Amino acid sequence: MQRFFVKNILFTIAVNLLVKPVWVLVIDRSVQNTVAAASYGTYQALFSLGIIFQTLLDFGISNYNSKTIAANPERLPELFPAMLSARLVLMCIYIAIAYTWGYILGYRGWELGLLAGILLIHSLNALLSFIRSNVSALHRFKTDALLSITDRTLMILICGFLLLYPPTARAFRIQWFVIAQVVCYFVAAGMGYVILRRIGRVKLRFSFSMPEILSVMRSSFPYALLIFLMSVYNRADAVMIERLSADGKAQAGIWAAAFRLLDMANILGLMFATMLLPLFGRMLAQKDDVRPIVRLCVNMMLPFSVVVAVAALFFGGDIMYLLYHKGELYATQHVSYHMVFSCLMLSFPAWCLMYVYSTLLTANGSMRALNTIALCGVVFNLALNYWLIPQYKAFGGAITSLATQTALALAFMVVAIRIIKLPLNLRWTLAHIGYALLVLALGYGLTVVWHAARPVQFAVFGGVCMALMFVFRFISIGDIKKLANRQTASGDTTDVAAM
Repeated sequence: MQRFFVKNILFTIAVNLLVKPVWVLVIDRSVQNTVAAASYGTYQALFSLGIIFQTLLDFGISNYNSKTIAANPERLPELFPAMLSARLVLMCIYIAIAYTWGYILGYRGWELGLLAGILLIHSLNALLSFIRSNVSALHRFKTDALLSITDRTLMILICGFLLLYPPTARAFRIQWFVIAQVVCYFVAAGMGYVILRRIGRVKLRFSFSMPEILSVMRSSFPYALLIFLMSVYNRADAVMIERLSADGKAQAGIWAAAFRLLDMANILGLMFATMLLPLFGRMLAQKDDVRPIVRLCVNMMLPFSVVVAVAALFFGGDIMYLLYHKGELYATQHVSYHMVFSCLMLSFPAWCLMYVYSTLLTANGSMRALNTIALCGVVFNLALNYWLIPQYKAFGGAITSLATQTALALAFMVVAIRIIKLPLNLRWTLAHIGYALLVLALGYGLTVVWHAARPVQFAVFGGVCMALMFVFRFISIGDIKKLANRQTASGDTTDVAAM
């Protein structure tokens, strides 16, 4: 099972690394540098507003569906019509309520038009996620990985043309960016359905029977509540920064510039979580031991996340300059860019821990514990934001995000260890703490003590950190050789299509 998981997660990472960094660092960043700072700040605030209301849109259907189908794959043709129908009903409710709330918050004119397009983006993305949840529940992880990059690949082609072709580049507006995303998500969802129909024997049939829809919604409600609470403490920052800061639109733009890179880094965690939910679901249903997979995931993600976080702390100013120095806002707010980015990226290790342990709790059905922790996170996040944002603006939001994610990661980890009865390995825990302290000391020594060129410092930092991963045996040469061996171990699965 470990070999099967590693082969598929490495494939998923590889295909995503080919596409999603280009979307984040080239297309999305270029859009922010091209359009007016206030326009992009408004777009980012409205985008976060749409995410907050995603509970109404998803209602936990994707997670519930993935867990259910992973444990009972034969139920897919039976459940699909009711699930799809419930999804379409929720899309209508979501758009109506989120649009109304945007009006209540004071958005008018072109902002409401932009909000309508953004809500359609979220709706189509949720539809695509639902289709993908069925694909991954069948353990077709490579197919799911290819579906996960379809929308971004299309967006890169369309937006790349609009940004590079001189006549469209000169007239480029944020509205075009939204329309392009709507088209690409629609096409990707259609392609996803065609693939699911072939591998899952589902039919495009609707079941608008109210008892069936209500049954689906009752079953998925705990998952919906969790998504809502997580959306609030993960995305309320952008809206609160735009509403509570004196120069709210500019501060929202700074936040978007910094959060964009955290979002890109979190692609790693999302890939793991997407694969782990159906994997954990089937393993727990079959009463298999999940400890090796948990340990493997932490060993793969946590050291990498520590390196990224420390690199952002000591090289954040250089990274922000390379990406945004051509933007109109950067000239007057470059210090804020650096501070917000470094603070946000320090939360990346906490995000990675949450992706493993909260996913494990979700697969186990421990929804009461998950929702209790998430509710505490919402209260803590909103209270701290109300206190810090008026004083420190976007940086206040970054401090709040770091504190919230760290506290929640520890809570999810402790609760998962207690409920799933995972043994506490002190030596393994101390190894990760020791590695983090060494990387922190290395970053300080290279950038503060050793006065070399910044590219040289960065190269040495990356090389030594990679070597330390082998020293601490987070990455094992022996394990790599085993994975390279094409002979299949007993009970292992080498071809996803065979699942």
